[in-house]
Amino acid sequence: MSFARTIAGGAAAAGEIFAATDLGKSFGEDDAAPVEVIRSVSFALARGEIVSLVGPSGCGKTTLLNLICGLLAPSRGRIAWFGRPLVGTPERVGYMLQKDLLLPWRTAVENAELGLQIKRVGRAERRARAMGALERLGLAGFAGFYPSALSGGMRQRVALARTLAPDPEVLLLDEPFSALDFQTKLLIERDTARLVREEQRALLLITHDIEEAVSLSDRVIVLSRRPSRVITEHRIALPGDRTDMIQAREAPDFAHYVRSIWNELELH
Repeated sequence: MSFARTIAGGAAAAGEIFAATDLGKSFGEDDAAPVEVIRSVSFALARGEIVSLVGPSGCGKTTLLNLICGLLAPSRGRIAWFGRPLVGTPERVGYMLQKDLLLPWRTAVENAELGLQIKRVGRAERRARAMGALERLGLAGFAGFYPSALSGGMRQRVALARTLAPDPEVLLLDEPFSALDFQTKLLIERDTARLVREEQRALLLITHDIEEAVSLSDRVIVLSRRPSRVITEHRIALPGDRTDMIQAREAPDFAHYVRSIWNELELH
């Protein structure tokens, strides 16, 4: 059974909402030799799909996410959202970092409202939307708590609620679960997968955890060392409920996917 294929170019998926084609990025001052971080990356993201990017530390995964959401300009290549070239930052995209970055003087619900407040959404509407996001993540009873009174997992849920409250169609997550204990990580992964799959959003996840990538994703894209390029794309076909992280890890082919990706990272 073949688990991976080599990527030669961007492949449009059904219901495609995002595509990167031959994307590259170099950094450097005018009087210094540029440092090439990303050489050639091409992939697409479809509605209702979860895709993970894995690669060695320092290969430019976060840089790639910043290019995708318009925070950095590419040195070459094309980025398209909904079939149109990216200009500025795309609408209805939520970006969540590894650290929760909650404001300590704001309660959980006030932190969840922050993005809506910046967008000048009215007070009643933003409170309702923030509470709805907290409820979906099991935090309705903690809306009035300050971050100092919340566990690490609860803080990450508040950060996820803040990301979800503006109702993004696409979630860009940069290792948001890496600092969590195993049980909390699985619970938040489950809730995130349900939100994406049931509500037909899309999720692009950066992770160093190969098991997390395989259990959570429809596809895992493996990047090489810097300057990064796409080595392979694994289409993950696991049976059963794809929001059940333990069931995914118990699937017969799970270990094969993990081993294949690990071998590719060692070789490249």
